[in-house]
Order: sequence, then C-alpha cells, then structure tokens
Amino acid sequence: MTADEIRKSFLTFFEKRGHSIVPSAPVIPPDDPTLLFANAGMNQFKDIFLGKGKSDLRRVANTQKCIRVSGKHNDLEEVGRDTYHHTFFEMLGNWSFGDYYKKEAINWAWELLTRVWGLPKNRLWATVYRTDDEAEECWKKGTDIDPSHILRFDERDNFWEMGETGPCGPCSEIHFDQTDDLSGGKLINTGDSRVMEIWNLVFVQYDRDAGGTLTPLPSKHVDTGMGFERVCAILQGKESNYDTDIFRPIIESISGLAERRYSGALDSEGDIAMRVIADHVRMLTFSIADGGIPSNEGRGYVMRRILRRAARFGRNLNLHEPFIHNIVDAVVNTMARQFPEIKEKQIHIKRTIKGEEESFNATLDRGLEIFESVVRKLGGSKVFPGEDAFKLYDTYGFPLDLTQLMAKETGLAVDTRRFAELMEEQRERSRGDTLISRYGFKETREQYDETYSATEFVGYEEHEVETKLASFGDTSWGIKQVAFPEKKEVVLFKTTFYGESGGQVGDTGKIFGDKFEFDVYDTQKRNQDIVHIGKLIKSELNEFSRGDFFVKTRIDNVRRFNIERNHTATHLVHEALRRVLGTHLHQQGSLVAPDHLRFDFNHFDRISPAELKAIEDMVNEKIEEAITVSALNDPKDWVSIEEAKRRYPNIKMFFGDKYGDRVRIVEIDPKFSVELCGGTHVRSTREIGVFKIIAESGIASGIRRISAVTGDGLQQYLEQQLKRIGELDEHLAKLIEEKEKLEKDLGLHTNVVSAGSPKILKIKVSENITVEDVDKVESATKLHEEAIERVTRTTLELKKELSKVRVKRASSRIDDLVATASRLDGFKVISARVDAQTMDELKSIADGLRARLGSGVGVLASVVDNKVALVCVVTDDLIKTTNLQAGKIIGELAKGVGGSGGGREHLATAGGKDIAKLDETLQRTSSIVQTMLKN
Repeated sequence: MTADEIRKSFLTFFEKRGHSIVPSAPVIPPDDPTLLFANAGMNQFKDIFLGKGKSDLRRVANTQKCIRVSGKHNDLEEVGRDTYHHTFFEMLGNWSFGDYYKKEAINWAWELLTRVWGLPKNRLWATVYRTDDEAEECWKKGTDIDPSHILRFDERDNFWEMGETGPCGPCSEIHFDQTDDLSGGKLINTGDSRVMEIWNLVFVQYDRDAGGTLTPLPSKHVDTGMGFERVCAILQGKESNYDTDIFRPIIESISGLAERRYSGALDSEGDIAMRVIADHVRMLTFSIADGGIPSNEGRGYVMRRILRRAARFGRNLNLHEPFIHNIVDAVVNTMARQFPEIKEKQIHIKRTIKGEEESFNATLDRGLEIFESVVRKLGGSKVFPGEDAFKLYDTYGFPLDLTQLMAKETGLAVDTRRFAELMEEQRERSRGDTLISRYGFKETREQYDETYSATEFVGYEEHEVETKLASFGDTSWGIKQVAFPEKKEVVLFKTTFYGESGGQVGDTGKIFGDKFEFDVYDTQKRNQDIVHIGKLIKSELNEFSRGDFFVKTRIDNVRRFNIERNHTATHLVHEALRRVLGTHLHQQGSLVAPDHLRFDFNHFDRISPAELKAIEDMVNEKIEEAITVSALNDPKDWVSIEEAKRRYPNIKMFFGDKYGDRVRIVEIDPKFSVELCGGTHVRSTREIGVFKIIAESGIASGIRRISAVTGDGLQQYLEQQLKRIGELDEHLAKLIEEKEKLEKDLGLHTNVVSAGSPKILKIKVSENITVEDVDKVESATKLHEEAIERVTRTTLELKKELSKVRVKRASSRIDDLVATASRLDGFKVISARVDAQTMDELKSIADGLRARLGSGVGVLASVVDNKVALVCVVTDDLIKTTNLQAGKIIGELAKGVGGSGGGREHLATAGGKDIAKLDETLQRTSSIVQTMLKN
C-alpha cells in the first residue's frame, strides 16, 4: 500500500464507524500562545478535554500535522541517526467525546491492524496501565490477541496526562515486533527500534487536582494517536521510515543535488545528513505554510535553528550554496494531495527558506573554520569553551544546539554553564545599550529609598498625580554621561506616565515641585521601574534626601489622546484584517505613536485596493457606532490567562508578548474585538474620529505592514496630500509641454488640452475631519495621478513612434551603403555613421543592414547622450567559413574610442567616451577585419 492509500484506508475505516473526518489543525496554533507547535492530534480538542468547550461531534478522526522539537517531546538529536524519529510527522487519530470507550477503541484498533491491514497477530503486543483491569479484559475478550502479549507498565509508560493538573488517564499502547525470532516482548519500552510503538489508545477518565488526587470525570473520552510514518514502514515492509514512499522522493532530490547515492546506512555521515535534511525540510515547509516565519524569538527561532542545522548538514554533502529551498518541490509533490496548503504556499515557502539560507551561508563556512580552529587548540581537553560557543552564536548565528552537535561529533562537550552566563551578561548589556543608543548614557541602579519596591502606574484614569521622588539624575542611578550631559533619569513611587511597551510609545510631559522641574522626553519600562528620561530644568536640592521630596506629574494630554486614538484603532484594524483577509492572520508587531500607527501581520499576498477599502470601511463603521471601550484598569481586577480565555473564547493575544500571572482585558464589542493589552485607550470608538490607511507593504517574507493615521496625524496627512496635489499639477504641466514638443517633431497637431490638467481643488480641512473630507483629498490626488499616468503613457507612445520614424529614415540609407560598400576577399565591409537617438534604434538599423548585406560585415555608429554607440553585424556564412565574430570585431573598434563592448557572433554592441576619434575608428574597420582573417 502507498502512503496515500494507508492514510485513506484509516480515515475510511473510522468514517464507516460514525466518525466525522475533520481537517488537520495548523502546526502553528492560532489561538494558543502557550504552545509553540501542534505536537499531538488532541491539541485542537484541548478545550473539550479541559471542560471549557463543547462539540456537536461525538466521534472524530483525522490525520494531524505535528512538530516536536523542544520540551518534553524533543526528538531532535535522534532525527536521522535512527530510523523512526522526526521533528515533523503525521499522527492518525480517532476520538470519542463522551461516547464510546475502551471496548470500542481496542476492538477497532485490532480490527484495523489485523483484518484490514493484515498485520501478523503474533508480532503485535499490547501494554496497559498496571491497575487497568478493564483495558486488559477488553483485550482478552474483544480480540484474539495472544494473552501473553498483554503486558502491564507503570505511570511512566502507560498513564497519560495533559499537565501536572487536569484531565488524565491510563493508556494502552500497541507495539510491533520486528525481531527475526519474535523475541521482542522483552524489548518493549526499552528504546529498541526493533519493537516499535505504533498506536497509543488514551482513556481520559480522571481530573487530577493540585494535591495529586484523581477524581473521575463526568464524561469519559478516548484520544488515540498512531504514528503514520511508522505504520507506513511496517505495511510497506521497510526497516526504516526513510525508505518509505513518504521520504524516498525527498531523499532522491537531496541525493541528486549532492550527486551522491543514498544507501540507507545508519553509520554513514552522508546518509545521516540526507535523512536529517529530508526531515528538516518537511518541518520547515509545513510550519511556513501555516504562518510561521524564521526569526529570533519563540517558534520563529526554533524554525531558524532547524534551517541552520539542515544547512550545516549540507556541508557534509559538500553543498555550499543555498539548496534547501530546492527540495521543497519534492515535499510538495509527495504530500500536497493531503495537504493542499503547501502547494498554495509553495512559492512563498521557497522564497522564505532561500532568504534564510542566503543570510546564514555568508557566515556558516567562517563559523565552521572558527569551530575547527578552537578544537585544534584544545589539546587533550574534552570541553569546548563556553566563550567560543557564545562567539559562534553571537557573531556567526550558530544556535547552541548546533555547536553541541558539532562538538559531540568530535567527542567534546560544550561548557553550557559559561555560555549561559555570557548570554545573561549580553541581556543585561542590551537593556543598557538600548538607552545608550537612544540617549547616550548607561545606567546602573545603585540604591533606592528603602520603602521603594516598584513604580505604581496610575495613568489609566489619572493624568496628574502627586508622588514621592525615588531617584533622579546621577545621584541614585550612577549615570555615566556620554553624548547628552543634559539628559537625566527620574524614578517615582507612582506615575501617570506610560512606559513604552506593547508597541505603544512612552509618554512625554513634565515633573515638577517647589524646588524641582524636569521635562520628560520619553518614558521606558525597566523591570519593575518606570523610568522618566529627559532634561533637568531646575533643582535647588544640594543633597538628595531619598523619599522625602514630593513632586507632581503632568503628561502631555493632547499627545496621549492621539496615542490612545491610534491604539484603539490598532485593535479595530486587527479584527478587520482577520475578517477581510482570513483568520490565519495574526499580529507580528505594532507601533502606536501620536501621529500614526502601524500594524505588522503574517499574510502571503499583496492586499488589493478593494481589500484595503473593505478594511478601512469596517474600522470606520465601528468608529461611527461609538462603541464603549472597556478595560480592567485596576490591577486587582486583572485575571489569569485561563480565565480570560474562558470568558472570551475569541480573545486575541500576541505570542511575542510576555504576559504575567494576571492579565488586563480590553474589550471593544465582545463579538468584535477582545484583546489582552496593557496600553491606554479612548473611552469610545467615536473619539478616534476618522481612520485612514496610508500605506501597505511587505517588510519580510510572509510579513506585511499597514500604516494608518487618525486624529492629528490625519490632519497632517491631509495637509501633506494638498501640498502634493500642487506639486503634481506642476509636474503635469511639464509633461504636457514635453508631449507638445514630441507631437511637433512628428508633425502631429492634436488638442493638447485634451490631456486633461485638473486644477488644484480648493479644499479646506476643518478640525472636525469627516470621511467626506478624506475622500475629497484622495479623489483630487488620484485625479492628478491618473492624468500624469495618462500623459506619461501618451508621451512614451509618441517616443516609440518617433523612434520608428528615425529608424525608418536611417534605414532608407541602407541600400546606398550596401551599394557603395568596399569589398574584402569577396564579401562586403561597411562602416558608417547613422542618425539614432538610442542604442535600441541603432540595433534596429543594424538588423536591417545585416538582412540586406548578403555576405559581409557592417559597423554602424552614432552619438547617444554625448557618448559613442557602436554596433557590428556579421552574416551567417562568414561566421561559419571564416570564424569572423561580431563580438571580437566590436571589441577592437571600441578601444579606438576609449571604450569596450561585446556580444554574440552575429551582433554585438559597444560604447566609448572619445567622440573625436569616432570617424578615425570607423575607417579602421576593414584593416581590423583583414587582420582577423589572417589570424
């Protein structure tokens, strides 16, 4: 059976038994920031097991795309070195949500394996949990398995749990004995690949509390998972998963690129490399197809690690140029019938991988040289220094596990403790470097008032507050002043200033007291502190008394209000994007500033004007509805992530954010937009005014950005547009003037006014901007742009027409040139100046000359843009009989005018700077041709 047939057979079997066949969930979990990748078939049904969700379906089956590369299920080191571990794999599964239970699950598993697929019963073994008498009885009474092939194991092997608390239960695993003498019973659960687990039947029947007590669930569930690659190997009679038709086309593609035969040997470094690359390219293909992007954080970093690992294994096959992207086609051809999304995203997947390869390849070989040089210097030491591992990471982009892999291959261990210390030191430096680059100083907190523990933010409700001054300047913070000696830092016990986070920029304003005045230019969060950065205007304190001095805060209210407008608009645009473009879309980053906002998101295609208009209209509709924006402003009212998800199943959370134990919810219509967010917002969407998208672009492979304005930013945008309209009008006038001249040169007499020169619209934008105001300015800008495009298009057409006229005029001389040509060894030689304005015109004239020469060599010249332009043509008969070539002739001629050139045998071009020597050079054509004939 082929892999496709096996997969179809499984799904058909359970469909006939009342199961609904559901599609695989994406490997990038769309609504679960706690999970890097889908690692089991049950992930999409997790809420049902947790009792937080319901399903109308009682019986379900599918094949789930899974990735396991970190945490508890980390098989990375085994991949490629054994026959059955993978980072990406398929899991066939069937589920019962409070419907059937152990009896049916066991009976159907046995029926499928033995009756449908015909596996030999004497090679099948079943394991059950040590106290699960019910499961053992189901095996003995419901199947004809050899009773001695039913074994009991403890929690480690036969008890499944979702986490330390929550749903759990015993499981029954099915193993296949591949030993020659059927002695595999004693090898079960020992890690011996000759006896392989192929199917796990989990019986979810308990709820474990924090104390470890098991309480029976009101409903019992079944959750099964079968390793698709493993069962394919068994059914196809292969000893290795990599020998099945799932992997062979991919390995053959790698083998072809490497020009090296794959033997399947487990101890061959070349074969190991091919298996690793085959596995890794599958993982990359599916993760990118489902919205993942290689990056430096979270799942993106895992993807980058896998890609760089594959690139390094490519060096074992002498593959030094980017190659991984070329293998994607084999993956698509093998698996797109079941997973069409990889076919739809094929170009994007290849482009993303190639870009990553190119960026890493620039440093990979140098990094390998550094690694080898370090190893040579170690002498008898078996420890690869943490300092060098960190250098490989920091300078050459080598993930630690890649260095560990290389070290292991040479019998070394990496000093990971020192590596971790250096990483932490770098993080500490980065916190300061951010401020050094921005403000020119470095801070280290030395002391605070003994009563201070953290800055309390009270700025959700208040814009001014009286508070104690905890520290300022270089008194408590030990500021090393570098470039901006006037800039200092202030820390308060509580503040109304919002510290930059979550994409929202920090507040500005003033901190003042009887003897103190401080202008705040920016506000940053640093651990538990909110740091006010700015200029000290006045301070009459001779010696700072910590905690005894009171000040008041006053933020820039107008600026804050514009920031809030843009932040609330960001939430609206997030949901509008998902509704217009698709629910695959998730936030990848954002900026909320007073004059504009930008929103980054994963999407594969450029957004059409119609889609942009639909997004914009949807946001403005929500603004017009004047929806109340509600948020839990008191941290005491914040809730856990689990509680937030329970209250709002549609809640959005940005995976890149690090949420605390308790989170703040911002709600704008519970059916439209609910997000976890710590930022400040308007109280009603109507306060936003008008929302306008001003730009849409791609910023990375699979990542797009929308920029937009509201409030004062919109006012500025409209003023800029009005200025642009005036500039466009002037540009249009110049284009029309150029068009008139071209028409005159062609002897045409058309009505110039018909080109259309829209006059500047007298638009006055009021303070209360409306959508109509925006439409007027947009229409005026578009009118001018269309007129410019129209006149530009007409001008280009006239230029082409004029070029044809010049070519036709010059071509009329060709017959005269042929008639007066000199002769050399029985063929014609022509060299002459002609009237041409471009190289293309000169080549067109030369083509006509070649067609009429019969047998000969022709050289034509003209002066184009104050430079010499040369073209040489040679007829086919001379190329064959004399080996004269236009490229060689033109190369010699070009030297005479201080230039160079080349081309094909029958036509070549050249350019030069010395116009004064053009005529002299043309006269040398016959002698150059004659010399070449002699040679």
